[in-house]
Amino acid sequence: MSFFRVITRKPWVALGAAVVVVLAISLVRPPNKPSPVAKVPGDPATARSQAPIAPVGAGVAALGRLEPAGDVRTLAAPAGGMGVSPRVSELYVREGDLVRRGQVLASFDNRPGLLAQRQLLQTRIAALETQLRIFEGQMRRYRGLTRSGANPAGDLDDREIQLSDKRARLSEARAELTKLETELALSQLRSPIDGLVLRVFAQPGERPNANGILEVGANQTMEAVAEVYESDISRVRLGQRVRLESESGGYKGTVMARVIRISPQVRQRQVLSTDPSADADARIVEVRLALDPAESSRLRSLAGLKVIARFEP
Repeated sequence: MSFFRVITRKPWVALGAAVVVVLAISLVRPPNKPSPVAKVPGDPATARSQAPIAPVGAGVAALGRLEPAGDVRTLAAPAGGMGVSPRVSELYVREGDLVRRGQVLASFDNRPGLLAQRQLLQTRIAALETQLRIFEGQMRRYRGLTRSGANPAGDLDDREIQLSDKRARLSEARAELTKLETELALSQLRSPIDGLVLRVFAQPGERPNANGILEVGANQTMEAVAEVYESDISRVRLGQRVRLESESGGYKGTVMARVIRISPQVRQRQVLSTDPSADADARIVEVRLALDPAESSRLRSLAGLKVIARFEP
């Protein structure tokens, strides 16, 4: 009876104890976490959240090289007997030399023999021409005597056959000389264009291989080829301005250029970085850049120079 009397007299004490217990339980219990939502493969929203986001307005940087804007010709030796090319006997130019169209660049070891054959043919042709001229004079007299009845007609026929034979021999010798002149022209290597000797593949005494003898480029105007990673090509556009810097200090300052062509094909990179940890098998897209005319002339002797291309946003 005394216990119930205490609760009845002080009800506010029991109420306060209950409130304290509830607050303690709420503080100890961890908050409810929302149940995770499974991501469905292929969901566009999921793909966008996982894909890296490029900075807005970020530019593109790529390695590249300088090249002549005109033709680049690889000059080979003529095929000789059994398909074997003659050896180089004389080389008249070096890498970096300016050459003109038609200029003799090299001679081959078959040229002396061809020159000797030409001399023999010319001597033979001169002798045949002299014999034919004399025989034609004799034939004019024989024809007159035959018409007057002094010589039999059968004798004239035999002489006409001899005249025809001499003319055929002369024509054959002249045809051989024409063929020989063609072979003589091929015994020397001439430049097909005005330009610069870019590379020499064969030296005197060597037989040219599949690379040919030398490479000539029309370097009156220079261009650059930048190898842009396939992941960055979407930020490259025609007409875009590009700053070119020499990686090795081949020229000072910055050369301005613009994008004139984007290759439609993804290829393997050719210009390798000096960084040994760089990916040598990266896939790239070649982007051709036209240099400002004022800058192109001073870079005409730097074909093949490695450059860093920085595409402006």
